[in-house]
Amino acid sequence: MRLRQIALVGEDLAAARADIEAVLGLGQPYADPGVGKFGLHNAVWPVGDTFLEVVSPKAGGTTAGRLLEKRGGDGGYMVILQVEDSAAARERVAAENVRIIEKADFKGVSMSHLHPKDVGGAILSLDQMTPPEHWEWGGPDWPKNVKTDVSTAVVGGELQGPDPDAMSAKWAAVLGLPRERTATGWRIGLDGGELRFVTAEDGRGEGVGAFDVAVRDPAAVHAAAKARGLDGPGDHITLCGTRVRLVPA
Repeated sequence: MRLRQIALVGEDLAAARADIEAVLGLGQPYADPGVGKFGLHNAVWPVGDTFLEVVSPKAGGTTAGRLLEKRGGDGGYMVILQVEDSAAARERVAAENVRIIEKADFKGVSMSHLHPKDVGGAILSLDQMTPPEHWEWGGPDWPKNVKTDVSTAVVGGELQGPDPDAMSAKWAAVLGLPRERTATGWRIGLDGGELRFVTAEDGRGEGVGAFDVAVRDPAAVHAAAKARGLDGPGDHITLCGTRVRLVPA
């Protein structure tokens, strides 16, 4: 089970795109027409063979728009994990009484979006791709747009809320994976990455509070972020209202 994509929500897609490309050195993003039915437009960048997405409302009354209001601005939106067996994943979801709010099954793709109120923290999507290296949401030509001289992969996500113990327990049950206690909360290990669960301390409530990106030269990325007023303390910067932890590649 892999962390394949992190999605953020931004009020101004063009501004978020400019910051992300300048700081993380990513290539051409894909605009997925499929998000239009949710009243959104987006940009999806390949980061190696993982992905970073920003969605932005283009109509009123969207889930993304309500999240912008609830959390006081841009921030985390969704965690998308790649699974090997979507049928087994859906059985675990049903056993945990978690609602599927969006489901799709078509050639090479099986997708399940889980209700954030049932799992806590964020929308969780469990997606199977056939073949596994395929990634529908990155577009048909995503391998041509991979640019890894600065950033090489999205390798972690951090979910925050008032009760990280209960949240991590629910995610562990839904994913069928063990969790472990850490100095700051809980952790679920993934193939090549991790999910962390911590107490919300920034006044913004539940959500994707941070994600991790493996970068070749953290100092250079910090410098690029500082030039745009986006540098943060320690190993963090900020993009689209979300803390980004820089991990040496």
